[in-house]
Amino acid sequence: MSDSIKVRAKVTGGVTEVKALINHSMETGQRKDAKTGQIVPAHFIQEITCSHNGENVLTAQWGVAISKNPYLSFKFSGAKAGDTLKVSWVDNKGETDSVETQIS
Repeated sequence: MSDSIKVRAKVTGGVTEVKALINHSMETGQRKDAKTGQIVPAHFIQEITCSHNGENVLTAQWGVAISKNPYLSFKFSGAKAGDTLKVSWVDNKGETDSVETQIS
């Protein structure tokens, strides 16, 4: 079970809608710490991928313009209830997370 990703995927009429909420600070590297006055280092998701039964259906390149705790929603066709969906991300510090779920 992923610590940072909550995902739901539902197929309706041959189209699967995926909704994912990702817990990540998404620091731009431009904000100063209120207590120390030092710049908070950049820490953001660089790439997010989603695969259906092992086949890639989405790859997104993200940067500092994406908000804290980003929400991702997209649709694709060709899936059916019970299929496996995997959502993964990699950030600029090399940290990763992923989660697998069954499409309902």
